[in-house]
This record gives sequence, structure tokens and C-alpha cells, in this order.
Amino acid sequence: MKALESILIAGVEVPNRVVRTAHGTHFGDGGFSPTLIDYHVERARGGVGLTILEIAGVHPTCPSSICNFDDSIIDGYVRLMEAVRPHGMRVFQQLWHAGHNGLPLDGGPPWSSCDLPSPVLGVVPIGMNKAQIEELVAAFAAAAERCKKGGIDGVELHASHGYLPQQFMSAMLNHRDDEYGGSFENRMRFTVEVLSAIRERVGADYPVGVRLSPEIVEGGMTPEETAKAASYLEERNLIDFLDVSMGGYFAFPKMIGGMFEPAGYELPTSAPVTSAVKVPRIVTGRFRTLEEVSQVISEGTADLVGMTRAHIADAAIVRKTREGREAEIRPCIACNQGCVGMLLGPERRMGCTVNPYIGREGEVNDDKLPQPDGKRMVLVVGGGPAGMEAARVARLRGHNVILAEAAPELGGQIRIAALAPRHQAIADYTLWQESAIYRLGVDVRLSTYVDADDIAGFGADRVIIATGSYPRMDGIQMAIPARPMKGIDHSDAMSSIEFFTGRRNTSPTHAIVIDDVGHYEGIAVAEALIEKGAAVTFVTRHKAFAHLLDSALQPEPALQRLNRGKFRLHVRSHVDAFDGSEAVLHDLHGGGEYRVPAEWAVIVSHNRAAVEPFTDLRKSNSDIIFVGDANSPRFLLRAIAEGNGAGCQV
Repeated sequence: MKALESILIAGVEVPNRVVRTAHGTHFGDGGFSPTLIDYHVERARGGVGLTILEIAGVHPTCPSSICNFDDSIIDGYVRLMEAVRPHGMRVFQQLWHAGHNGLPLDGGPPWSSCDLPSPVLGVVPIGMNKAQIEELVAAFAAAAERCKKGGIDGVELHASHGYLPQQFMSAMLNHRDDEYGGSFENRMRFTVEVLSAIRERVGADYPVGVRLSPEIVEGGMTPEETAKAASYLEERNLIDFLDVSMGGYFAFPKMIGGMFEPAGYELPTSAPVTSAVKVPRIVTGRFRTLEEVSQVISEGTADLVGMTRAHIADAAIVRKTREGREAEIRPCIACNQGCVGMLLGPERRMGCTVNPYIGREGEVNDDKLPQPDGKRMVLVVGGGPAGMEAARVARLRGHNVILAEAAPELGGQIRIAALAPRHQAIADYTLWQESAIYRLGVDVRLSTYVDADDIAGFGADRVIIATGSYPRMDGIQMAIPARPMKGIDHSDAMSSIEFFTGRRNTSPTHAIVIDDVGHYEGIAVAEALIEKGAAVTFVTRHKAFAHLLDSALQPEPALQRLNRGKFRLHVRSHVDAFDGSEAVLHDLHGGGEYRVPAEWAVIVSHNRAAVEPFTDLRKSNSDIIFVGDANSPRFLLRAIAEGNGAGCQV
């Protein structure tokens, strides 16, 4: 298998072709915390060939979760490498300055190629003068030398995604009229000077590479221009490897494509770049299996392939594949809600929807679960993602486990969510759970309805309730809860579950989608209706479309797909009435009342926990644990985490 062959990068032997490209964790607190080291050690144990560490800021004008500003970072590098070296994984450090996309420690304005503000921060930067350029060139070189002193195997200059080097290289972002602007050669000057200084400081025998990316935006660097830049750097012997990505802050969702993107979605823009050089080449783009990696290498597009999110979901992909245990690999579903979603969200640190052990690798994982004080009989009621996770973990800990599910098959509401267009991959995880619990010997009883009176008959020592939730369907929209929608009891007013299970194969001419939540459910309904040819009016009380998925990079691609059909969006609006032919809306900010045609109304609201049969038990029995939507209707990440926690607790 090509993926398992070794490769040399400037004399450094990488044991296989599987790479974890640089990705933010925010575990480092500016350096190398035990949490960050444990996270990387777990992946080293799993067999990854090469890890490129997350961004290391090289200058106080742009701090990051790893700050390589002075020699204090060297001890952290030494500790990391002592921990991972026994497992054979090679480690490079990505060196970074965000330019206008980052804020200095002293509260001053960002430094950039010119005074164009970041599309994200909106702060006007300083166009760097010659002294500032020289200061940053020296900072990059000094940071690289610290990496070498700390035992790091190589360095990568982050010159993609619209960060500082690309702000010089891109004609769209560089409006200078001196020797650093204008012609291609002038715009390459800063990157050439940085790499030259790094090379001079670390020597010719130390791996130095660069990450480049087409910008995928009007006026930005094209794949052909990016290929020209890569060739220009190689001709000057400045790079030992090339890492190609895609997008930037003007095309953020392309940097980390969701489940609607196929495996290898970046290859059409990466291949023209990788074909321009002879040094070892890395590509990425939602790869999940070593077979996919081997295919890319066999086709000659790249020499190494990134499996970054896949290794967040399961650290042991390489080891399990070598051992013939591919079916046991926990699949990444590319929902982006734990990795980038938590990183950019309120949590400000990386997580994972399907892997609740992220950030806790030193404490717990499937191979290091808390040992029970005795073997018990555990009853799990409900076979959705929370229930199956609880059953799986409880069985791994040695308990006898019965899983009772009222439906004739497992999966819960994920089976319905997977019916949405481009959303089928969400079921990959519950299918993996199902396979795991059968393999482990959980006693699965389908078509088995259980209520409070039935529990005693199972003889269980511990009970976990994971019965999920159901649509509220009371017409309440939380902007004005005292004014439920009139017509909620109309036969053509329905929940998303009714739509996908009973109405999905038919379609009206016009439909209204009322999204009171702001997550993926509203997107799913609207997209399914659009694909059936319906004209869709989408109404939400929120200030923005699908706002809970902003950090997961989902709304923009969804709007692009929806706007290919007949789609109208109304934010900060309330639906007053629906009668099967039209809906009456009004603007929450006083914009008046208006009517839209609507033969169907699909209501997406917060669900209600399906725990009525167990209400009295919840009040009186502390041995019963409620998890997932049965505890409180939320989203998949919390359901899996709570199921896992319950399995560890019983």
C-alpha cells in the first residue's frame, strides 16, 4: 500500500505518507501544555508518519497558541519530542504571521503588506516599512533556529490562507509601489527573504518547506499563479517540500470543507500547483482512508496526503489499518462542529463531535477507561447516538449491557438527518456505533418499547435513558412566545421529521420554512424542497441565517446552494399565520406585515425530551441517568459526549 511506504524529506525519513497538517487546537496556552503534548502523543501512538504542528507565531505583533518569540519555547519542543520520538512520528513546525488577520499584543494595529483591512477583523493595518520587514524576516529565521534546537524535525512557512506572506505575494492584497510590490518578482521578495534567512540560520540539511494556496476569490492568486510561486521558490533551492491547501479568509469554508464536499475536493486546484515542482508534495481535502491516500499517490498528484480531521476523530487510523481493523476506525463526518466549530466558537479550543476524548488524551480513551468496582448489568433505553455510545463504552468497561430500542432499527433521528441532501455522511458514525456494539456483544433488542413499569423486569443495576426527543409543534417562535402561529394545526403544517419521513417524495409549488433554532435542520429542509423544485421562503427570528453554524463554516456554502433555486430569506421575522395557501409574516423591527405564497409550512423549533414514561423515576431514582436529547434536546456533539460520560460512570 502506497500510503505505508516511507519517504525522505531533506534526509529526514518519514515512516509513511500520512500527514496531519497544521491545525489549531488552542491547547497550548502559548507553549506546550501537557494537554497539547498528550494530544500529539496519542496520534504518534496511532502511527501517523508526519505531523505539522499548529501555527507558531514568530513575533509579538501576532501571537498564537504557540508563541515562538524567544528561547523559552525550546524547552517545550524538547518535552514534546521526548514524548513522541519513541513512536517514530516525525514533527515539523509551521511558522506563522497573520498580517492583517491578527492583532498585536500591545493593542496596536496589525502589520501587513499595505493598508487593506482584513475581511474578518476589519482593522486597518500598517503597511510595513523596510525596518519592520527586516524585523519580521529576522523573527522567522530565529523561530526556525529555536525549532531545530528543540529537536523539531523541520519547519514549514505558512504562506497561504491570506496570511502575511500571501499578503505580499497576492496582487489583490499587495498595493505597494516599492521593491516589495508591483511585479511578480517584487511581490515574491518578502517570502524569498524569509525563506533565505531561515535557510541560512538552520543550514542546508534541515527540512524547510512552504504552504501555499490558491485564494479562490476574484482577483486572488489562481492555481496557475500559485504554481508559478512554488516553482520560483524551488528554483532558488529555498524549499525541501511543498504543502498545498485552498482558500483563505475570502473563501473560508473552502479551507475546511464540510461533509457536502467529496473526498479530495481540493485536488482540482492543488494538482496544477503540485505538478510544477519536484520536491515532495503534500495535499489535503477530507481524506479518511489509507486507500484514498494510496490512490492520490499512485496517480502522481502528491507524495504525502493530509488526513487531519480524520485523525482528530480517530488517532489510530494507521495502526488499525496495518492490523486489518479498518472497520473499527471511528469515522470523521466532516460536520466541522467540534474541530473548527469549537475552536472559533465560545469554547475557543478544539473538540470533536464523534470523539469525546479530544483534549483529554492523557486521562481517558477507549484503551484507558475508568475501571468499575464490579461487573454490573446495565440497561440502556434508546438506540440513537447517545444510547449506542453509552452501551458501547459500558460494554468496553466489562459490564453486561442490554440496549432496548423501540424502533425496528438503530440510529435514532440520525437516520432522518441522513435523508437531507449532501448530509448522508452524518450516519457514518451511528453505523460505526452499531457495528461496534454488535461486535462487542451488547444484547440489542429492537422493536422493544420500554416504559417505567418495564425496567424492573430487566434486572439491571444501572439504567441509562436515551429516548431522544420529538418536535414541539406548538407554533411558538421565541421572538414573541405569546403569539404562536395561527394555523399550526393545519394538515400542511409539519415538522421536519414529518417532512422527511412522510412528505419528502412530494413537493408543493411554494413552501415556507420557519427556523426558530438556527442550526442545520432548517438548511436540510430548505435544500430538500429546493431540489424538488419548490420556491422556498425561509423565515427566522435570528439576525442571520443558520447562525449556530457560523463557526462550523456551514451557512455560506448552504446559501450558495439554496440560491441556485427559488429562495427568499427573511431574518428577524415572525410568522403570524398559515392557512395552506399563504403565510402572513411581519418584520420584528417594524418593517410591516406582508404575505407570501405557501402551500406547506415546515416548522423547525426546539424539541421536547421524550421522557414522559420516566418522569417519576427521574425525580426519585438517582441510579437512572438521562443522556442526549432525553436529558435536554440539543445537538449531536452533546449527545455523544453525554452517552460516553454515562458509559464511563455506570
